[in-house]
Amino acid sequence: MAEIRFKIGQVGIGEEPFIIAGPCAVESREIAFRAAEEIKKVESAVGISFIYKSSYAKANRLSVESFATIGKAAALEILAEVKRQFELPILTDVHATDEIADAAAVADCLQIPAFLCRQTELVQAAAATGMPVNIKKGQFMAPDDMDKIARKATAVGNSKVMLTERGTSFGYHDLIVDFRSLVTMAGFGWPVIFDCTHAVQKPGAGGGHSGGDRVFILPLAKAAAAVGIDGLFVETHPDPRNALSDKDCQLPLSDLRRFISEVAEIWRHSNRIDWT
Repeated sequence: MAEIRFKIGQVGIGEEPFIIAGPCAVESREIAFRAAEEIKKVESAVGISFIYKSSYAKANRLSVESFATIGKAAALEILAEVKRQFELPILTDVHATDEIADAAAVADCLQIPAFLCRQTELVQAAAATGMPVNIKKGQFMAPDDMDKIARKATAVGNSKVMLTERGTSFGYHDLIVDFRSLVTMAGFGWPVIFDCTHAVQKPGAGGGHSGGDRVFILPLAKAAAAVGIDGLFVETHPDPRNALSDKDCQLPLSDLRRFISEVAEIWRHSNRIDWT
């Protein structure tokens, strides 16, 4: 059995494969609870631990007309209810230093969004809470530069850092996944996660919002599992076509169990290679 590096709630990071899943944004209590209920069922059926992810606010919107939040306080209270009722650890992203205290009061892991990964003050303020921090690799970042970003967190005394690959800008309105990045970032010794839903995003291609092509979610997730990752990040929604955020690249909640089962079959045979 692999060594536990740290825990997010009851989930041992580094011990066994884990899933980060949930709707892109907190839209309502009903949607949040429907997702959490299904996640618990899949967790029990497949035997893989889940961390519940949802954003209380979306800060990096292309258009002023795009959905941002139902209200930060209301969204955080819904996340707190999910945590209490379903006993799931919570991961949510922070966008400014003055948000961190409120988010940390609810979450078990703070996430630095891809577009903000180079913001030293934000990374270090999140790390200074002592909580695990998931840093998403910017679409504009080389994977070998992410070690320097992670070390911003360790510089304030927090080694509970994970790095997440979510695709790299490829011309206008598109992303591509270079699977070498998983090997590169793991080589620095950090737990590495693959975000298979944002990786199929087409930034700005939806006419004022991001588009995407969910047909590629499963193939990319399988490929990452074969390469060897610590965790998989997948946004899932009961009704993606009517989701308020990332409607073109969220996995339908009804597909989650089959999706995880197929990926897990490959994951369990990949030996989760230690590239360090």
